[in-house]
Amino acid sequence: MKDKILHILKESTDYVSGEKISNLLNVSRTAIWKNINSLKEEGYKIDSVSRKGYKLINSPDILSYEEIKPYLNTTYIGRNILYFNTIDSTNKKAKNIAESSSDGTVVISEEQKAGRGRLGRNWSSPKGKSLLISILLKPNIDPSKVSNITLVGAVALVKTLENFGIEGLIKWPNDIIINDKKIAGILTEMSAEINQVNYIVMGIGVNLYVKSEEFPDDIRHKAGSILSETGKSIDRKEFTGKFLNYFEKYYQEYFLGNNFKEIVRISKEKSILLGKEVRIISRDTTYEAKVLDITEEGHLLIEKKDGTKEEIYSGEVSVRGKNGYI
Repeated sequence: MKDKILHILKESTDYVSGEKISNLLNVSRTAIWKNINSLKEEGYKIDSVSRKGYKLINSPDILSYEEIKPYLNTTYIGRNILYFNTIDSTNKKAKNIAESSSDGTVVISEEQKAGRGRLGRNWSSPKGKSLLISILLKPNIDPSKVSNITLVGAVALVKTLENFGIEGLIKWPNDIIINDKKIAGILTEMSAEINQVNYIVMGIGVNLYVKSEEFPDDIRHKAGSILSETGKSIDRKEFTGKFLNYFEKYYQEYFLGNNFKEIVRISKEKSILLGKEVRIISRDTTYEAKVLDITEEGHLLIEKKDGTKEEIYSGEVSVRGKNGYI
């Protein structure tokens, strides 16, 4: 009901009486008053005048559906958004609700208590200064194709940044880089049978307003945000809406539409690794190689020191610069 009341207030440029809202929603005026107070507690500035009603004066910087909706042109991605102030992990929540939730459902939180990235690494960000989002997907595809969805998310992120006049680069397969600093990461998880995907959860963390000094000492040399690396303070609601628009476009048209070549083309164009000497880190070994290409299947083609070539699959492998993170 709260979202419906907010929608009515957003649609009006003048005061809306409690009686009118009550009639529209078929609820008591007491229920209206309680929900108005709840919206005020969330940060909405709502003026209340006797015999005139309620008027929305200002909206807070939160990422609920009502706030993101004006920027959305998707068909189904992000049309059901679960918004939280604090949560342990958006990916964990998305997995918990996967069976009962629709394809394209999105979980967003201002803060994660147990956020993590690939290989179990922690993902830390100050409250309210990032985009912490997980997308629930239920595609009819072979499980072997799922790892490629990470590149779809990466491409959607760099295209979103481009929309704001910002050049972001992809460190295959799941990191977004600005000025040699990681400003975003992607974690893709799935539940599947032998030849059937039950669901996929793609978790994305984007540092938006985090200042350099707010990063922990041990990652400050490699972590950054859009603000710290470009000086730009972009609108979170607009950024989120446009990212979901791009994600649906590339996911639906190019991934599910069997035109993965376009994803690979953009991945190459925006790659920070092509032609570089890197370290390939697996559980058992670390070795140096040169990155030659990204294959049509989205794999990383490398050349080892002995001249042999190998395709690297995303998963339990990390790629680092020869002398550092990049």
